[in-house]
Amino acid sequence: MSIASSQARPVVGTMIGDPAGIGPEVAVRALAGGAVHADSIPVLVGSAAAVERALDFTGTKARLRVMRSFEKPSDDPAIIDVIDTGALPDGVLPLGEDTEAAGHATAQWLDELDALARDGSFAATIMGPISTGSLKLAKKIDKVISPTPGESYLVLLTGPLRVAHLTDHMSLRQVIDVISADLVAMAVGQLHEAMQSWGIAQPRIAVAGLNPHAMGDEDRLEIAPGVEAARARGIDVEGPIAPDSVFRHCIEGRYDMVLAMFHDQGHIAVKTWGFSGNSVIIMGPPYLHMSVAHGTAYDIVGTGKADAAMMLSAMRTCGRLASGRGFEQP
Repeated sequence: MSIASSQARPVVGTMIGDPAGIGPEVAVRALAGGAVHADSIPVLVGSAAAVERALDFTGTKARLRVMRSFEKPSDDPAIIDVIDTGALPDGVLPLGEDTEAAGHATAQWLDELDALARDGSFAATIMGPISTGSLKLAKKIDKVISPTPGESYLVLLTGPLRVAHLTDHMSLRQVIDVISADLVAMAVGQLHEAMQSWGIAQPRIAVAGLNPHAMGDEDRLEIAPGVEAARARGIDVEGPIAPDSVFRHCIEGRYDMVLAMFHDQGHIAVKTWGFSGNSVIIMGPPYLHMSVAHGTAYDIVGTGKADAAMMLSAMRTCGRLASGRGFEQP
């Protein structure tokens, strides 16, 4: 039996994000006070020096325990465990700027996070705020999320509003060409199975339409047949539903998840309803993988202004879902 599954609470690994950004700061702040330990046993992956600096920046009182490879976590709220394999060379601590060194380190930490989840050391993982600029300099941008529809999905969570995205960073012209009945049915099926594994026995899924009032060729010829195919498999799914009202229906408790057709359709709803404190699930890996919905915030690094609410939400939600306890009820 793996260490991750042998505990009453799951072991969750959090990659600190780009060391030049606020990732290390929000990570240590989220861990301060011990609230995260109620849902999981946390372990950080990244630069111990960056975490140490974040403790100084934030005034967080905790003792750092540095591991060179995975060991049994301490499970003490007064101790922060961090796995540091030396991916970031000694003395290289960029602050507030993109660098190739940070990009390479971030990519290696993501690989280490993935390996520890696949071997059972971590029950679930969290990616801190990364810099696409640093990753591009290191030619490692492919480490984040697959651009191919159907291979991965971005799911945003903010209170009762939970939104998955059929497509992500893609132009609207491309979205229209990509939407198909098969893709919609597959996405609904994958969401249904994932939500059941998180502890939602009978997920209720709504599929947003593409056009105003869900009255267009794409809605009628592709989205509706995809929904019908998923429903024929016994999935509780409705759609296409007018995109100007479906998100409100989810907020009011009619659905557990909305499948949006494109990036801004879902992101605008989430960021308007409740931006602070939300979190992100990146569906694609064969384990629960989460992140935060903010970036590296280079402009406030080291000032003490970084808001840890999203990281705290990600850590607590990740612990709940990894143990099959479902979403926190309002």
